[in-house]
Amino acid sequence: MNPFFERDLRISRRQFFAAGAQGIGTAALASLLGKDGFGKLLQGDGLHHAAKAKRVIVLWQGGAPSQVDLFDYKPGLEKHRLEELPESLLKSKRLSTMTSNQGKYPVLPAIKPFKQYGESGIHLSELLPHTGSIADEFCLVKSMHTDAVNHAPGVTFFMTGSQLPGRPSMGSWVSYGLGSMSDDLPAFVVMTSADEKKTCGQLFYDYYWGNGFIPSKYQGVQFRSSGDPVLYLSNPPGVSPELRRGVLDDLAELNEMRHELYGDPEIETRIAQYELAYQMQTSVPELTDISEEPQHILDMYGPDVMKKGTYAHNCLLARRLVERGTRFVQLMHSGWDQHNNLSFQLANQCTDTDQPSAALVKDLKQRGLLDDTIVLWVSEFGRTVFVQGDITKPAGHGRDHFGGCYSIWAAGGGFKPGHVHGETDDFSYNVVRDPVGVHDMQATILHLLGIDHTRLTYEYQGRNFRLTDVEGEVVEDLVR
Repeated sequence: MNPFFERDLRISRRQFFAAGAQGIGTAALASLLGKDGFGKLLQGDGLHHAAKAKRVIVLWQGGAPSQVDLFDYKPGLEKHRLEELPESLLKSKRLSTMTSNQGKYPVLPAIKPFKQYGESGIHLSELLPHTGSIADEFCLVKSMHTDAVNHAPGVTFFMTGSQLPGRPSMGSWVSYGLGSMSDDLPAFVVMTSADEKKTCGQLFYDYYWGNGFIPSKYQGVQFRSSGDPVLYLSNPPGVSPELRRGVLDDLAELNEMRHELYGDPEIETRIAQYELAYQMQTSVPELTDISEEPQHILDMYGPDVMKKGTYAHNCLLARRLVERGTRFVQLMHSGWDQHNNLSFQLANQCTDTDQPSAALVKDLKQRGLLDDTIVLWVSEFGRTVFVQGDITKPAGHGRDHFGGCYSIWAAGGGFKPGHVHGETDDFSYNVVRDPVGVHDMQATILHLLGIDHTRLTYEYQGRNFRLTDVEGEVVEDLVR
């Protein structure tokens, strides 16, 4: 198609609607748009079914933690130490190009012992003592699997339902479907962090929290770790709050005039975002000031909690956000991509993330928020049971990417506490019981929020799209 012709076609259609169908278009749009935007479509008819959760916190562990070393207890692996992985297993799963032609595939058991935690007796690595202290609060899913074997496609798949960028993210779908619960904070907030030495090397692309083709009002708002939490939040030098208020009022009036002419939902988005930004000038500084938090709460999150930009600091801010009405919080933490530094970096990552993750769950519970808040500890895939690199070199071996099976956990919001779901084979290589795919987990999260994943759709290019694409089943065994 000629791009210039396409441009002219769009212009002529816009002119046609403005001149000939303005009344119909504007009236229809006005019926759809309210304070919560398109979320009113779902809210107006009520939820699809009774919800167990109102909000979600995603604790994203970027780079992929090793299920073999942390969650998938396989004591029988010890007798196979450094033996070759059976060829029948090796051929059963897709591998990344980093090890698909490695030549040798020696089995490496967990590098640290496992222990049983809680009344539920869930087995976890001794590297996760704080997570062990909340074992009776979460559901451990040991049978996750994915088609992806590389980071960006894997993250994109879990967050948007497709390995290709361009689809709305989960937080955008939830905001679109349920709307906002706060007048002065975004419905969807994102924060990023990394291990201190930035060993992972993975980037966090903004399409991991993007709105795709639904209105941009529903994209995630990223909070920064330095300067203003949100860009351009402060008034420029010499601009008083009164002057800014006047400018925004005038801009809103001009945008309303433009909206009456064209009926473009992005104009409504612009008006709403300007107003939200003004409200955030007061709410965000109060939100991010943790100096008034009791010392015992700060201690619970660990020694890094006062350092802006750390995982611990972001976990505390996540609690403060949901407490104030933010619907979806996405914490993106990198550092788990241990191809050649497993012997020491795995412990470092656990030290950084174990205590804050558990503290968030405990903090939510003591405030009465855990029952209707989903806390999801998750990654893009797992790691191979076999060694990548030279096992004789502590800084020269690790585990490669692996999508055949991996482990995640979910607490609160209707997930079954103290429960282990699914099982893998003796080598943590294939799911042998109760598999859970990415779309299944997405469907289950939406279900707990009161949404039927097959009915939350958005028409784009002549097709009704949804988060779960054309797949996904609610995993009833995960729900209490």
